Amino acid sequence: MPLYVKDQEVDRLAERLSALRKVSKTEAVRQALARELERAESEPTLADRAKAFVRDLDAKYPKVG
Repeated sequence: MPLYVKDQEVDRLAERLSALRKVSKTEAVRQALARELERAESEPTLADRAKAFVRDLDAKYPKVG
């Protein structure tokens, strides 16, 4: 399925990455999207971050009573 980009800034960024990586713009966009998805999927969820925060608080300030 084709993807048409109608944003000059996105085109400029794709062109820059394409030149740096010495690949086509399509390949540059594919690599950038794959890396961003990998990064986003490896981040802890908000729930995981909240649980860690509560654990840290419990460790730092033990329950009284």
